[in-house]
Amino acid sequence: MKRILPLLGIAASVSILAACGGGGGGSSNATSTGAASVPNPIVWCVDTTYPPAESIVNGKAAGYDIDIANAIAKQLGSTAQIKTTGFTVIIPALKQKKCNAIISSMTITPERAKQVKFSPYLDVGTFLMVKKGNPSHITDVASLSGKSAAVEAATTQLAALEAENKILDKQGKPQIKITSYPADTSAAAAIQAGKVDAYLADATPVLYYIRTTGGKFETAGKQVGIAPEGVATRIGDPLGAQINNAIQALYLNGKMKTILAKWQASQFALKNQ
Repeated sequence: MKRILPLLGIAASVSILAACGGGGGGSSNATSTGAASVPNPIVWCVDTTYPPAESIVNGKAAGYDIDIANAIAKQLGSTAQIKTTGFTVIIPALKQKKCNAIISSMTITPERAKQVKFSPYLDVGTFLMVKKGNPSHITDVASLSGKSAAVEAATTQLAALEAENKILDKQGKPQIKITSYPADTSAAAAIQAGKVDAYLADATPVLYYIRTTGGKFETAGKQVGIAPEGVATRIGDPLGAQINNAIQALYLNGKMKTILAKWQASQFALKNQ
């Protein structure tokens, strides 16, 4: 959903409470961890339309990002509050102090790193999802020429499709018919309803939908562009270093492994931890 990556040679540029507390990035309560205090609760901006990382289940935020947010907060002696935030405004919301941090399947890119501080916690690639049997014979983004694809708005996957259309235009080939949606769940629903030929997203939601739709879909081509995803904090905020230390602790004590296994996402753990 949220990445800039090479896609088979093409430059490819993805409030519900998890704990008690009110909204907003500031807090009158804090816990002490070394030189700087930790907000209590830690308010997390999350685009809850990206299962199994983050979605709304029975009226509550759920997914491995939600569990990781709670585990990080606990590691820091605090609690977590999940604030559902659209991905198009999620970085501005953080910078405007509407939350303390972002955990939302956000790939670390140079452009984003100019705006926020990242703490890596997963490595995730990108997949194309198509109907079982791949009737449209899709193998990569370039093969979408003359076909249709669904994607979440304001993501770098959308930018990847738009960049490919510029290449196709120069080559005199039919362009990709791109349909973007404000929620990734709507993009996934489009292919399930037969409205498009393909759905482009991170490997995590693609594999989730393949598992949970009764064998009606499959991946097209290989997972590509594996890159780190990170928790984002404001540049200069000491919370960033504290969260980074907490992530390392969760890897060392095995809690990160347990969370990822619960959501069938163990393969996306950082390889150097």
